[in-house]
Amino acid sequence: IIHLIFLHETGSNNPTGITTDSDKITFHPYFSYKDLLGFAILIILLVSLSLFAPNLLGDPENFTPANPLVTPPHIKPEWYFLFAYAILRSIPNKLGGVIALFASILVLFCVPLLHTSKQRSLTFRPLGQVLF
Repeated sequence: IIHLIFLHETGSNNPTGITTDSDKITFHPYFSYKDLLGFAILIILLVSLSLFAPNLLGDPENFTPANPLVTPPHIKPEWYFLFAYAILRSIPNKLGGVIALFASILVLFCVPLLHTSKQRSLTFRPLGQVLF
């Protein structure tokens, strides 16, 4: 929403610098209803999936009876935490593992600072031309 407010105040820029006088579609009636329809379809699909097949997307290991006296050997985090789990398990020192984990996340925040080109668009880059 903040992005739309700033876009409405300042307007959008064309990275190629070429002015286009093509026919434009207003945002509210067309794109608002289009997004609302897509959101409604997504909600209907998710609600129907959760009501009619609640166990379809579950992990099969969750249905095995638990033994409170034995820790199972197959315990592992979800896929989106596997990078952190691998970093923490590979470094024996607890503090070193936590520092390495924060350093790996800090590297991801520093990657945009490495971009020094004046051109912000992917239009004329080789990968952008191949993909699009």
